[in-house]
Amino acid sequence: MHNKTALITGGAKRIGAEIARMLHAEGMNICIHYRLSENEARQLCDQLNRLRDNSAILVQADLLHIAELPALVEKPVAHWGGLDALINNASTFYPTPVGTITEDQWEDLTGSNLKVPLFLSQAAAPYLKQSSGNIINIVDVHGFRPMKNHTVYCVAKAGLMMLTQSLAKELGPEVRVNGIAPGAIMWPENNLEQDDALREMILDRTALKRQGDPRDIAATVRFLIRDASYITGQVIPVCGGRSINI
Repeated sequence: MHNKTALITGGAKRIGAEIARMLHAEGMNICIHYRLSENEARQLCDQLNRLRDNSAILVQADLLHIAELPALVEKPVAHWGGLDALINNASTFYPTPVGTITEDQWEDLTGSNLKVPLFLSQAAAPYLKQSSGNIINIVDVHGFRPMKNHTVYCVAKAGLMMLTQSLAKELGPEVRVNGIAPGAIMWPENNLEQDDALREMILDRTALKRQGDPRDIAATVRFLIRDASYITGQVIPVCGGRSINI
């Protein structure tokens, strides 16, 4: 993985930042995309460049501006001469109970979780074909089975699962496309699932009876890029067994 290049959307913090750190530790150059988290993005970029000079850059974009996505992809290509991995990590998550769903919510949730990965993958595909690269989509265990009051989000993530399979068929044999479906890895930032009793109920539904860690997701990304040369079109649940007992 030395001197290969990865573009990570939503890479400034949380799971995206952990993916950036782990791939960087394997020798990859990292392009960190962010929308609003400029301080976190700059801190992470500086940290990585202190470890290895000229190994990390930033790109700011609102991914819902689809026309700007080709330029986003071209930044790491221009800087390092190619692209080896696209990690579609950026996501929007909030409840949409039936009866209250608005068109704006539909556009936002399906846009960030499905539309953007499609068009960003399309923009990156020519470069990934040149490098025999990877696309990795961060899905969700609720792409397999729905979560109450989150209809639009679950539909979008289910669509991302099918997009993963479709892109694998379209872009093979040069490009491998896989997905990762996290379970209880990190609690949402927007104060959802903050009740201790609710958290305990969620963790009790896992076979391992405990919360995961962002490093579990990052290690699976590393595996798919580094070790899984004969795996494509798959979505791997990393959920402590929650997907078998949702």
